[in-house]
Amino acid sequence: MKFNDELIIIRGGGDLASGVAVRLFNAGFKVIVLETLHPLAIRLPVSFASAVFYGFCDIENIEGVLAETYVEADEIINSNKIAVLVDPLGRSIEYYKFPVLIDAIMAKRNSGTQKEQAPLVIGVGPGFKAGVDVDAVIETKRGHYLGRVIYEGSALPDTGIPSEIDGESEKRLLRAPAEGIFIPEHKIGDLVQTDDIIAMVNGIPLKAQLSGVIRGLIYPNTTVTEGMKVGDIDPRGIKDYCFTVSDKALSVGGGALEAICSYLKKTNKKRDKKEKK
Repeated sequence: MKFNDELIIIRGGGDLASGVAVRLFNAGFKVIVLETLHPLAIRLPVSFASAVFYGFCDIENIEGVLAETYVEADEIINSNKIAVLVDPLGRSIEYYKFPVLIDAIMAKRNSGTQKEQAPLVIGVGPGFKAGVDVDAVIETKRGHYLGRVIYEGSALPDTGIPSEIDGESEKRLLRAPAEGIFIPEHKIGDLVQTDDIIAMVNGIPLKAQLSGVIRGLIYPNTTVTEGMKVGDIDPRGIKDYCFTVSDKALSVGGGALEAICSYLKKTNKKRDKKEKK
């Protein structure tokens, strides 16, 4: 099996899923990303989910293009781009004949992915059990085990506490102050100060709890619920970090790449043995 002959389908187009897509695309794989009609990704400049809104996107010189049909998706991946399909239920999984399915929806639970759907099924983050509903799990919690491939058991459970960046955790998150329509007053990449108004929801201001650069904001005019994560501020204040894939996403992508390479190595060995007989 050759890398450029293999198709990988990734469920989810948020920043972590997109980091996985970038790693695998750069390693030579063809990639299709499945998303919902109204993605809730917040790091849109580094999320292939943004193609659903704009028709296309560019992440570190990799172009993602929205496909309306399977035929269009085939044309896109064969022109050295990543195809994005609106397919929240994963119906296209049955259409394509592929060796790898990756669930990177990051729902903190399994949204229906099953080990029987493909020869190799990988779950990203908590909510999956390797050997039961998926073949392998990739650890997503920052720390010593980030990016490791798990073949038995699950990733570390979600604590509900955001990982620290430059000593800040919960304060760096932006959460909707009420239910309603999200109307941004700033854009990703803007430098802000504590108490600056970042957005309005149902007439209620959403204020920054610390100074830094806006790294993520949900798509304008999205309907949100009170307390919902709608953005984040990076206290390091480095604009370039807003528009490049994060270290965490690349680490998770590296874990997925390792699992796939291991699978291909075993598959090739089995094929070689059969050919020698």
